[in-house]
Amino acid sequence: MNSLTLLIIAAGCFALGYRYYSAFLAAKVAMLDATRATPAHEFEDGRDFVPTNRYVLFGHHFAAISGAGPLLGPVLAAQWGVLPSAVWIIVGAVLAGAVHDFIILAASVRCKGRSLSQIAGEYIGPAARIITSIAILFIIICALAGLAIAVVNALSKSSWGTFSLAATIPIALFVGLYLHVLRPGRVAEASAIGVALVIGAVIYGARVADMPWGAHFLLSPEQLKLALPIYGFIASVLPVWMLLCPRDYLSSYMKIGIILVLAVGIVVVHPPLRMPLLTPFAAGGGVVVPGAVWPFVCITVMCGAISGFHALVGSGTTPKMVNSEGDIRFIGYGAMLVEGFVAITALIAASSLLPYDYFAINAKSLTLMPAWAGTQSNLPGLTHLVGETNLVARTGGAVSLAVGMSQIFSGIPGIRGLMAYWYHFAVVFEALFIMTALDTGTRVARFIVHEFAHLGGGTKTALRASYPSIIVTGALASVCWGYLLWGNDIETIWPMFGIANQLLAAIALAIGTAFILRLSGKPTYALTTAAPLVFVFITTMWAGWLNITANYLPKKAYLNAALTAAMMVLCVLITALAAAVSARLLRERPEPAAAAVVSGAKSDTDAVR
Repeated sequence: MNSLTLLIIAAGCFALGYRYYSAFLAAKVAMLDATRATPAHEFEDGRDFVPTNRYVLFGHHFAAISGAGPLLGPVLAAQWGVLPSAVWIIVGAVLAGAVHDFIILAASVRCKGRSLSQIAGEYIGPAARIITSIAILFIIICALAGLAIAVVNALSKSSWGTFSLAATIPIALFVGLYLHVLRPGRVAEASAIGVALVIGAVIYGARVADMPWGAHFLLSPEQLKLALPIYGFIASVLPVWMLLCPRDYLSSYMKIGIILVLAVGIVVVHPPLRMPLLTPFAAGGGVVVPGAVWPFVCITVMCGAISGFHALVGSGTTPKMVNSEGDIRFIGYGAMLVEGFVAITALIAASSLLPYDYFAINAKSLTLMPAWAGTQSNLPGLTHLVGETNLVARTGGAVSLAVGMSQIFSGIPGIRGLMAYWYHFAVVFEALFIMTALDTGTRVARFIVHEFAHLGGGTKTALRASYPSIIVTGALASVCWGYLLWGNDIETIWPMFGIANQLLAAIALAIGTAFILRLSGKPTYALTTAAPLVFVFITTMWAGWLNITANYLPKKAYLNAALTAAMMVLCVLITALAAAVSARLLRERPEPAAAAVVSGAKSDTDAVR
């Protein structure tokens, strides 16, 4: 199969989904009203609640939701073949993921910009709020460890990549000071300087290995597993304008720029997809990710199809900046489709590698090489061209994706000699994706820990945080995911990350279903979230059970098994509570106008509580 064919099919499906299905959701299901005041206007404070241009907010929202999932998940899932991942990404993004993101963003805007746990309390009950908060904390810890392991595997023993990524920290700090202190409001200047410095760091990184001090950037996996939680702690306690926002801002340039170049490269080069449409691993026995294609493709490919992590963003910063309800469709539904497109390009990049090369990079050892992968290989030449000494057993997906991307870029006439730079740009690009998620995720985990500590103190008390409490909660969050990172590898931690993420998606869809039933007098509209809820719930619960019994317990990974079981129990509890509320609402069948008035009145009461 030709890669250009897959790219065109995906782009066409995403375009049709946005044009028709999102229009139906906006007009009939959520009943968006561009004249209704949003929280950004109602509570405008110049700090958190700020009316924001729809295109600027789209960029912020996309940068926040698009972590490593749409890049690494499709790469790891390529072991089952091109077809399963492609179908799940396209169908999942249009009918599940984008619906999930849109509905949660709409619900948060209608609920005065409140968080997912608060929305659960609003539409399901106080018990649901507490359980959702606990579930979110569990899930974030697992997600951060899963994301960090990909950085460890990408940067291990690579002084070029480690130096380039490390350089983005002082660059982001400088850009933050430039925008906040030196030249406030000079966004174009700061952008030009920041992007130029990042490009310069990647180019200069080629010389680091030959420098006397270059060995300091040649870190082992163990050293990286210590360094990343320390970084996460520092980033979570610094003022948001100093490191988090500038890094988010700079990474968005890298994300959009690299993906556009990759898409152009696929159009120009249109490389053949070397991976079969369906491999023998579809029945199980995979050497990259354990398990059969179903249910594990649905938890390996997350952010490109549906991701519960998006619900935290859609009920976090984004709803506080929506200028008009009319922008929710473009931001909530549209950004998810763009992420689906990113996932398709990542799948193409990985599948364009020869099967032998793909498994040589992603398997723990060459002894695990499947016989059907053959012996044809370009790996020695690729290793030399990308400027690395070894690409074998560089597990986690990040390295194989970077190799696949750089191989496509090198096919563009006139730039084959720059393959090493393309490779390291791709590595830094992936790592920036992940580091943005580590920044944001650790900070969100700190918020949740702080909220628990002030659960009975009301909203204002929960929002106030002294610096000692910031330090303590930030350290606690970093230690938790750092501990999980230390004792795991990609085979154990990525499935748990996927299960955690998809369980949160099921929770968000359950909350969204209750929201729709409260909002609309037509219960059939609730099928837009209830149908994907049933599929995601059944698939993820089955994957969780298989992961515990066939993956963790045989390896005596009891902590992983316990965490997975705990998350599954929490998801069952919240889904059961949401089902009970939904059944009651179906029996009552309120008129649409009455339901809107009741919901609005309750939200107003709670907002001032």
